[in-house]
Amino acid sequence: MIATLNYHTGYIAIIGRPNVGKSTLLNHLIGRNVSITSKKIQTTRHRILGILTDERSQFIFVDTPGFQTQHKNRLNSVMNRIVTQSMNEVDVVLFVVEAICFDERDTQILKLLPSKKPVILVINKVDRLIEKSRLLPFLEKLSKEFSFVEIVPISAKRGTQLAELIRTIRPYLPESPPSFSEDKYTDRSEEFIAAELIREKLFRLTWDELPYSASVAIDQFTIENGLRRIHASIIVDRSTQKAMIIGKYGEGLKVVATKARKDMEKVFGGKVYLKVWVKVKRGWADDLRTLKVLGYE
Repeated sequence: MIATLNYHTGYIAIIGRPNVGKSTLLNHLIGRNVSITSKKIQTTRHRILGILTDERSQFIFVDTPGFQTQHKNRLNSVMNRIVTQSMNEVDVVLFVVEAICFDERDTQILKLLPSKKPVILVINKVDRLIEKSRLLPFLEKLSKEFSFVEIVPISAKRGTQLAELIRTIRPYLPESPPSFSEDKYTDRSEEFIAAELIREKLFRLTWDELPYSASVAIDQFTIENGLRRIHASIIVDRSTQKAMIIGKYGEGLKVVATKARKDMEKVFGGKVYLKVWVKVKRGWADDLRTLKVLGYE
């Protein structure tokens, strides 16, 4: 049982351009894979909460999509709105950038940072630096770009300095009892997680451009005697994309479904029966009704 006297609880937005490691950071901070990852941009499309609770504080991390400057459509407009809204609704902002790699995409987000909230600059991927001496001048340069309350170099992938990051965030959380129970680690349902795990496999196993034209809908999700029966549809824009995913003799779709099912069984702690179809819906990323069905609006 958590003692709520002098307890601190707060929301922390994790923002940054695509591929700086925001979802990897969230997963390592809370010790669970609640946000899917890949090397491709636009992997994270939703606002996802990851919750870390200890005896003194509850950290409610808000993983946001990478701020989009490419693939212009209604979906990307929705994702950018999620980023800007999240910054205004939280108690602390983590602005994540890549070590020795700050370009116009980062500058665009820098201009959006709230001036009345504590913003912590998180320098990720420091483990990739061969010349460590380059880091200090990089930190000094960025410190002049905005009034960051703290700067913390980390490696999300290796878990380096994450304990220090938690210590840095804690003083900025408001005094408040916990918002979630101790055993809660995300606000998302199993249906949502199942859809995301399928989409993660699409990002990791298919051609570069294909994932940006695809999404996943859960058509059926039931639990009976510990067995989860899941029927899902991969939504694509064109019939040629459908053929790419299915692959020769259906092998491509089989690989995606098999890998997704195995991950679901690890996450859910039980057996999963998964059936996946591929459906064509032209212009789905610009269709408001479809975006609502898929949970983007």
